[in-house]
This record gives sequence, C-alpha cells and structure tokens, in this order.
Amino acid sequence: MKKTILAFSRVHPSLLAPYADQFNIIVLDPKEGDLDAQFQAALPKAHGLIGGNRKFGERDLEAAENLEIISSISVGYDNYDLAYLNRRGIMLTNTPDVLNETTADLALALILATARRIPELDAWTKSGSWSKTIDESAFGCDVHGKTLGIIGLGKIGAAIARRGRFGFGMEILYSGNSRKPELEKELDARYVPQEHLLREADFVCPVVPLSAQTRNLISRKELSLMKSEAILINVSRGAVVDEEALIDALQNHRIRAAGLDVYAKEPMSESPLFKLTNAVTVPHIGSATTQTRLAMAQRALKNLLDGLRGQVPVDLVNREATR
Repeated sequence: MKKTILAFSRVHPSLLAPYADQFNIIVLDPKEGDLDAQFQAALPKAHGLIGGNRKFGERDLEAAENLEIISSISVGYDNYDLAYLNRRGIMLTNTPDVLNETTADLALALILATARRIPELDAWTKSGSWSKTIDESAFGCDVHGKTLGIIGLGKIGAAIARRGRFGFGMEILYSGNSRKPELEKELDARYVPQEHLLREADFVCPVVPLSAQTRNLISRKELSLMKSEAILINVSRGAVVDEEALIDALQNHRIRAAGLDVYAKEPMSESPLFKLTNAVTVPHIGSATTQTRLAMAQRALKNLLDGLRGQVPVDLVNREATR
C-alpha cells in the first residue's frame, strides 16, 4: 500500500510529481477552498507532512493516526511540540545550513538600511520633500569601522560577522555559551560577556534559536545597556526580543534604531513598530529568495522521503522518536 504525503505549504507540486508512482500525494490548493478544512480532511490519511509556517501540537495532530514524520521547511522548530512528537514516535526534520548565507545577506541589508536611514529617506524623497540639499537632520551613521556584536556565533552569526569584518572592516565582538577559537582567529573576534557586548557594540545582532533561555533575551535591562547610538538587528526569532520594551526604547530614542525581520506575532498587519521611522521592518524574509527556498524545499523533501522509506533522515531533530 502506498504511503500518503500531505504538502501543507511551500512545496511546488512539480517537486512532488516525480514521486507520484511511489506515494499518494496531497497538495493543499487555495483554489479548492478553505486550506484548514482541506488539511483536516487529509490529515488522517497522511504518513508524512511537509511544509512550513504552521504550529503543530497534540490538539493539531489528534487525527493524524498514521503520521510518521513531519518535514519542516525551516531551520527553527519552536512551532512543534517535541515532547508530544517523541511520545508518538513521530520524526521531525528541519533544513539547517541551506539558508545561512541568504539570512546573513538580509542582516547586512538591515544594518545598512538602518544606519543610512534608507527606507525613511526613500519615502521622504518620493514625497517631494527634496527641495534643497539635505542637512544634519537627515544624516545617518557609518557602518565601516564600527563594532558589530553577535550574540550566538553559530553558522548564521559567523556569516554575518564575515560580511562585517571583511566587507566593512568592523570589529567583531561575540557572546554565547561557548568560545569559538577558530572563528576568533579567522575574524579577529573577541569573546566577551553579553553585558560587555551590549555596552560596546554599535550594532547588536542576536542570532540564537528560540528557547526558554533565549525568550526575551533582549529586554528592558539589555536595551538600557546599549549605546544611545546603537542599532539592534533581529533576524532570529521575534520572541528573542521583548517587543514592548523595544518599542519603548525606539519611541524614546534610547537606542538609535532597529532592523527587524521577525516579530512576537506573525503575520500581523498593525504594530507600533510600523509607525516608527527608526524601525526598518520586513515580513520575515530571511530565506525568501527563489534559489534558497527551492534548496530548502528540496532538502526537506529528501528528509521526508528518507523517513518514509525507513531510513534515518540526516536532519532529524528528535532522535528520541526513533528509539
């Protein structure tokens, strides 16, 4: 009997088509009506799920009586109830490494956009306000030669640091759970306590997974330690930063600016952040390039197929589920 694959998002049917002779394939289609209703109708048949941007816990998967594996097209897996998946013996995979460079590109774009006030001055220019040479009120700040502080010098953090160090001659400070001697040598980076980093860095960039330990890692205390001219960049997870505290710090100019790709609630159409000229806000686009999203989907598909064929996927998150 063929096993059933349910693709709930981010997978183009053409990627799955070559496997139609081996598996029953169900792809949610907005043209067919309510996507949640389609998902619930197909869930009891599914042996494997593939997609992203959906939360899965016990209540969501009660009807998934045949489920063996969830292949998430993402790096983070805080949307999944691992304890429940382990109890059920359901494997979870993710797509690490594929998006490292693309996400680092975005982090650098946010650094430049906030420092040079690109969105604000773009809107000002297009509004017809450019009637004379700009004065100091429209000046930005330099990026080259400044100090970049990375909280969590993992693969994405290191990719951001390389861009800062070798592209802009920035001094690299980093903090985290462990030292990285090889990266220190490569980047001439200094390992410092987090409070030291917050006080010294011109750009503060947390690049950590969301966990109980990292939730609100940057809150009122941390923001108060930062320089008044410092800029916060967040491309990790929204809840790593206390959003209310950040809004207050930006409104009262306790820090210079923030560049944000992630938020406490996603998606959202309204936020005080969207009204602030010193906040550059983009809609969680860290991996959103055609090439990277395709590579992520291909890797997720391989994980899924390996799991359904009785192999241990290379990107298995919860090895407890296979014991």
